[in-house]
Amino acid sequence: MPAQISARNLRRIMNLWPPFLFCGIRVLEIGDDWRYARVVLRKRWYNRNYVGTQYGGSLFSMTDPFWMLLTLRCLGPGFIVWDQAAAIDFVAPGREDVHAEFCISDAMLEDLRAATVGGEKCLRWYEAPIRTSDGQLIATVRKQLYVRRKRSRPVTGTLRAQPAKCRAAQEIGHARPRQHSSGTAQR
Repeated sequence: MPAQISARNLRRIMNLWPPFLFCGIRVLEIGDDWRYARVVLRKRWYNRNYVGTQYGGSLFSMTDPFWMLLTLRCLGPGFIVWDQAAAIDFVAPGREDVHAEFCISDAMLEDLRAATVGGEKCLRWYEAPIRTSDGQLIATVRKQLYVRRKRSRPVTGTLRAQPAKCRAAQEIGHARPRQHSSGTAQR
């Protein structure tokens, strides 16, 4: 997780990212606190399906990374967050531009922190309705997130053990001498 990237710069990068750029998907906003995002899928000739409505894959794509991204940034570097599963329910044909919004609440973050306090994984479903500008529901995308705290790794001061072959060769004096820049050999 590149911590140095700002929400504003990520929005700019995502708007140039080929899966979004070539599908007509535009990230309108990512909140500076990483708790909100708004995305639009513009209806274009190149993202319509056979019957002239919004292509279902593009409807799904416009929502794909946001629950994971926002949750990961809000929880911080001590957590692992992945998409585990997804589902989309098509409610009405998309005949115009559509929008999706994502909001991360304090209650959601508290629930995830509490559920993972002992290091166990937590699976939670989150929804993103896709609507037209006048509020008509076009589809609902559900994403299941896998969340777990990172395991702490013990820090040891020992070096990696030498393979047994190398130790045995050195013990009997068969180790190859190393050449120094001066041209002299040392053992």
